Amino acid sequence: MKYRVSVHFSTDSRLEVVGDEITVSIKSQPQRGKANRELVKKLARHFGVSEQSVRILSGLTSRKKLVEIIVVGS
Repeated sequence: MKYRVSVHFSTDSRLEVVGDEITVSIKSQPQRGKANRELVKKLARHFGVSEQSVRILSGLTSRKKLVEIIVVGS
């Protein structure tokens, strides 16, 4: 599935999914990919998939991103 993701930099651990939109709070600063790595980890944990199943398709340097999450059905 593809999701539009809005990233907020905050110390809280908010992750909210509404339809195909996700709002997530990230603690890491957007330097050298740290925030993107934290985002991938949070999304993988939330959806119960490996980090390799989460790809940022666009918006690597933006707060608005398009991500793809590959969830294999059981």
